[in-house]
Amino acid sequence: MPMFYVAHHETKRPLPVTEQVLQQARDCGYDMLTAPITTPHFHASVLTLLTAYSQAHGEGPPNDDLPLPLIPALRPVDTPLTPSDSAAQTVAVTSPWIDLASPDPLIAHLSRQVFNLEIAYAAFCGVINVVVQGPRLYNGAKSSGGVSQYARAIKEALSLGGYLQLHITTPMGDVSESVIEEDMGNLARFARDEYNHTSRSQQITRLDLFASWDAWNLIRSVCRYNQRLCVSLTLPRRLPPIAVQSRWYSEPLRFICIPSSSFLVNARGSFVLSKPHQLYISRCMRLRTAPWIMLVDVGPIPGINDPDLIMQYSSGHLSPGVAADASSGSRSPTPAESAQMPRNQSRKSKADPTPHLSYIRYLQRNQPPKTTIERFGGGFQDYLQAPLQPLTDNLESITYEVFEKDPVKYDWYERAIAQALRDWTEQEKSTSSANGAVVIAVVGSGRGPLVTRAIQASQDAGVQVEVYAVEKNPNAYVLLQRHNEEDWGGLVTVVKTDMRAWKGPLLPDGTHGRVDILVSELLGSFADNELSPECLDGVQHVLNPEHGISIPTSYTAHLTPISAPRIHADLVNRSSSDSHVFDTPFVVMLQQIDYLSTQEFDYGPSDTSAVASSKQQPKVEAPLLPDVQIAWAFKHPCHPSVLAQSNLRRGGSASGGGGGATGGDGANEHNVRFSSTIFQCAGRGVCHGIAGFFETVLYAGAEGSVELSTNPVTMEEKSKDMISWFPILFPLKTPIYVPEHAELEISMWRQTDDRKVWYEWMVEAFLTLSGSRVRLGASELHSSRMNGCLM
Repeated sequence: MPMFYVAHHETKRPLPVTEQVLQQARDCGYDMLTAPITTPHFHASVLTLLTAYSQAHGEGPPNDDLPLPLIPALRPVDTPLTPSDSAAQTVAVTSPWIDLASPDPLIAHLSRQVFNLEIAYAAFCGVINVVVQGPRLYNGAKSSGGVSQYARAIKEALSLGGYLQLHITTPMGDVSESVIEEDMGNLARFARDEYNHTSRSQQITRLDLFASWDAWNLIRSVCRYNQRLCVSLTLPRRLPPIAVQSRWYSEPLRFICIPSSSFLVNARGSFVLSKPHQLYISRCMRLRTAPWIMLVDVGPIPGINDPDLIMQYSSGHLSPGVAADASSGSRSPTPAESAQMPRNQSRKSKADPTPHLSYIRYLQRNQPPKTTIERFGGGFQDYLQAPLQPLTDNLESITYEVFEKDPVKYDWYERAIAQALRDWTEQEKSTSSANGAVVIAVVGSGRGPLVTRAIQASQDAGVQVEVYAVEKNPNAYVLLQRHNEEDWGGLVTVVKTDMRAWKGPLLPDGTHGRVDILVSELLGSFADNELSPECLDGVQHVLNPEHGISIPTSYTAHLTPISAPRIHADLVNRSSSDSHVFDTPFVVMLQQIDYLSTQEFDYGPSDTSAVASSKQQPKVEAPLLPDVQIAWAFKHPCHPSVLAQSNLRRGGSASGGGGGATGGDGANEHNVRFSSTIFQCAGRGVCHGIAGFFETVLYAGAEGSVELSTNPVTMEEKSKDMISWFPILFPLKTPIYVPEHAELEISMWRQTDDRKVWYEWMVEAFLTLSGSRVRLGASELHSSRMNGCLM
């Protein structure tokens, strides 16, 4: 079960965070405490400096020739922090009263000085995690433009401390939801009128669900996706539409901040979270790097002013009824309503000194169990792996073992073989053996799981078979022979050779016969990326030309654009030592991503007043399904005329044409593919790459089709819980920003020079303006030719 690490945050913490305070918090059940870097005394000294500067220069127009005020170095009275062992267990918080994005250069100058002083001192004290107030976006249009100077300040701060992890606090939804009356001492209140051209009241009526994400995107882009820069996401009382939730889910979350105002009160007077909140937290807690939870302003640490009070660990043992989701939509009571609550409820709330924490612990204990795919893929989420080279490398036994753990794939293969055998006898087809048995060849048989399934399928169907196991790996060949002696009863003929060089079953007269059913598991994450077409073309000469069946009989490659900032940050980090990292397709268990093109999208109400006046109860939205489109398809057996032309080109004869377009004789050009697909993107976002999937028809007969799929749209229906294949990722070196209602056009090539197969890809963004389709940007033409799959 996921472990919840919970921090306690007070926006105005009254006492310094000492070792005793930390111990008291741990006794109460908290894992971390936040601590301000500077004190109210320092705040007052900055305000005094600002006031003195303003009085000295009068109320006339700003004089840019005069020096701006300088803040002196910190003194002991200015900060509660000291270098100590507890500093590493403390989450430092920069001053929320500064405004790094202020349009007023005076306020921005003072804010940068305060910020740099705090960051440098926190790094000196050994603090690791620092929470930074996000940029203010509601002080007018010009202030929104100040996000760029905010981003520059963050980039500078990352260079001040080599180990600091900066967490930018940002609201999940519309920025107007975070607008509160500023503290009287907030520097933003002192911005001069000549720099505030747009009133705040005009700005907060505009609903922009992606405004805070847009600001974050600029900040992390300026910081070049620094892996020490994360998000501290504040959950509002009413979550925004699922599309906005998914976007933030894909970002590098370090804290999920839950203010006291986001809690509801159920009929029993207990603090609870709505069902959408519960599901979002549960989803985030399954990430490979799960975020921490920060409870904001839920009350002081119990007993903090009484050192003699011994607190028990907060068990949070609530009954399901007490902790039930507040689907009734009940809100927190007003002071008047609270006074009228029954006394027994008041006693109940007093019985638990940390009710909000207890509820979070209750959620922790009641997380749903992991799915089959989650259990299998634990630790592999968003972990980049180079695709296999099955023709040039001999795989290790452990690699085969991983594939063989799949609970679905081999069952489906067995069903397909059994169905093919039943159809064979019902249709009274002739066989390629002298005794009437159907000849089955498992090519690329590995350690033999498909051989076992073929034998079992023949028994289930009641059809006599002859089975051949063809494998080039000399180490697997030894194991296949042992299986034949100990498990298969000598029923299998084991052949050690590359399937393309195999001449077919050896007959008593010394000639070679044919195969009726050719079984293989050569598919990769993009269907054809492990050279299944080339391998099956090379062995097709042994297949019965009249009735021969290939399992699989066809497969299609599918793709969709994705936003994957954490994976992109990993690639940026790798690029310093590998210049071809962005030209490599990676096999990866995609988890912390967002689909840019979905089958439906809802922006929600058109203004904030509609949100505020809505009487509807919080509802749980179903995850949006991506728009996944077909890139190309392959069918087997291939038409004989295609292979005849391929053989004609092989060797470079004059009748074979002028050679391949990308090198070689062109003997493999029938397996070249190209696709151009267009995706509609309703919401704004950033494209970091292309996710690839596949679907395959193992066999289609009288009883229907037996199919496998990794396509997220169809996998539940066709092959639920299949774990053998992770998706493939085609990364982009330079991410493409996608505005609302834009189109992404993906061009994809499968290329060959008769020695290797590789992919090329590029993405273009378009927007229709005044009836014209305008190109907004395009990626490089990426090519994996340098590390293509060798034939």
